[in-house]
Amino acid sequence: MRKEIQTNFQYVDVLNEWDPFQLKNGSYETEIADVIQALHELNDCAMLAKRIQTIYEFSFEKLIPIENCVKIAAELLAIKINETCSF
Repeated sequence: MRKEIQTNFQYVDVLNEWDPFQLKNGSYETEIADVIQALHELNDCAMLAKRIQTIYEFSFEKLIPIENCVKIAAELLAIKINETCSF
């Protein structure tokens, strides 16, 4: 399996485990896809956190505290950096 696909699966696992609205796994397919797209575009934690907050707020009309978004953004960026630096 291509490394990029494996990395995307890691993102999905992390985001499903995060479950900011306690909806159980599998309830965030659209949001997860949007966050993964944002991860491919952004490398800045604060910008990614704001995008994550916006994505989930648009879908659920609830605001996730930015601190929670920063934490998940940092975790996702750590995976991204680790995967891009490994050979």
